[in-house]
Amino acid sequence: MDGRLQVFAGNGSQKLAEDIMGVLEAPLGRAVVGQWRDGETRIKLEENVRGSDVFIIQSMSHPVNHHIMELLIMIDAIRRASAARVTAVIPYFAYAKQEKKTSGREPISASLLANLLGTTGVHRILTLDLHSPAIEGFFDIPVDHLRATPLLASEFRDLGLDNLVAVSPDAGGVARAEEFRLRAGASLAIASKKRPTPDKAEVLEVVGDVEGKTAVIVEDMISTGDTLVKCAEKLTERGASKIYACAVHPVFANGAMDVIERSTIEKVWVTDTLPLDVAPGNDRVKVLTVAPLLAEAIMRIHKDLSISALFL
Repeated sequence: MDGRLQVFAGNGSQKLAEDIMGVLEAPLGRAVVGQWRDGETRIKLEENVRGSDVFIIQSMSHPVNHHIMELLIMIDAIRRASAARVTAVIPYFAYAKQEKKTSGREPISASLLANLLGTTGVHRILTLDLHSPAIEGFFDIPVDHLRATPLLASEFRDLGLDNLVAVSPDAGGVARAEEFRLRAGASLAIASKKRPTPDKAEVLEVVGDVEGKTAVIVEDMISTGDTLVKCAEKLTERGASKIYACAVHPVFANGAMDVIERSTIEKVWVTDTLPLDVAPGNDRVKVLTVAPLLAEAIMRIHKDLSISALFL
C-alpha cells in the first residue's frame, strides 16, 4: 500500500485500540462514535482518510448488536470518504457459535453477519480465534485468522508447572488443545461433552491420563462457564491435583464469574479481546493482552507481509 496507515476504533475496543497504537507508536484516529437522541448510531470522521490504508478496531462485545452496527456504519463512512483500503479488525467475532443449523427452522447467523460485512465494501477481515474456522468460508474477501493460543501456552510454559496436561473440553477443541500442548510441553486429554439444551453442558467422560497431574482446560471462549465447570468436576473425579483454565475470549455472560469462583478451578487466564473489569485483589482471573499480536498483524497487512510467519 502506498497510502498512509490510519487506525480508528469503535466503543467495543477503545482500551485495546489505545494499547495497539501504543505498540505502533502512533495516534488513534479521531472520530465521533456515539448515538443520536433517538438511539441511532452516530459516526463522523474527524480526519481525512482519502487514499489511506484504514483499519477499524471493533470487538463485538456487549451490547453486541449495537457494536455490530457501529462497525458497519464506520466502514461505510470510511469507504465514502475515499479510503484506498479498509480492514475490519474484529478481536471477538460475535454469533460465531451459530455457524450451522443444529435443528430445523434455525438461522445460520454467522453467515448472515459475514454477508452484512461484505455488503459494506470492507476489503478484508482481521480476527482472532473464530469459534469455528469454517466461518472464514462465509466471506468472499480475505480473512486473516490469528491465534492467541501461543500467547496462553507461553504463559504456562514460563510458570514451569510439572505434570501439565492440556484438556480439550470437547472434540471440536482438540486442535487448539494440541497446539497448546506442543507449545507448553504438556500431555493431552479430551473430554466428551453433550448439550441437553443450548446453554447447558454435560461432560460424559475424559479420555487421557489426568490423575495426579496439573490440568489446564483450553477453551476459545468462556460464555456461561457451564462447560468449564462441568469439565473441572469430571477432572476432579479422575484425580487431577490442580485445575486451571485458559480461554481467548472472556465473554462471561451474566453470573459466569460467580459460577467459576464456586468451582474447583484455581485460576483462569484470558485475553483482552473483550473488555473485562477484574476487581482489585481478584487473583482468580489473569488478563493477557493481545495488543502486540494485533499491532504486528496490522503492520504486516499494511506492508503486504506474511501473517502466517507470526506462528512459525
